[in-house]
Amino acid sequence: RQRDVIGRRGASVEDLEALYRSRFDVFARVASSVTGDSDRARDAVQEAFATAVRKRRSFRNEGPLEAWVWRIVMNAARSDARRSMPPVDVGEQFQTNGHPEDEPELRAALARLPERQRTAVFLRYYADLDYAAIGEALGISTGTVAATLNAAHAALRGRLEEVRT
Repeated sequence: RQRDVIGRRGASVEDLEALYRSRFDVFARVASSVTGDSDRARDAVQEAFATAVRKRRSFRNEGPLEAWVWRIVMNAARSDARRSMPPVDVGEQFQTNGHPEDEPELRAALARLPERQRTAVFLRYYADLDYAAIGEALGISTGTVAATLNAAHAALRGRLEEVRT
């Protein structure tokens, strides 16, 4: 658990280490939705945490530490994706409680979402972040998070209805 840091600027190495140990798998699973590869996603998460430790004094404590780290993780994953530009296959990444979903139509529909919608869905349903933390991680307002998730839900609903009819 993150210690009470109200009024303090910067993040402690201990808080970052605790977050890394407790949430690494979630960070990696969401990052893999951006990188398209679970090994590169793990590398991106490790790189992001190294960056967070180096820049820990820049954490302004205006929001949760985890949201600040999510932003760094997402930037690292996007940077990796830009370098390699693989086709997105969310089949491996789309998991619930560690078990692959047996819904190929849903995996395909998720893969066709624009990156921001897909990432917002993963942050909401796999990282279990609230709208404020998603906004912090993606660098957008909470209203934009709501609109992005609404658009993603509508697109997924439409695509799944097409498949099932």
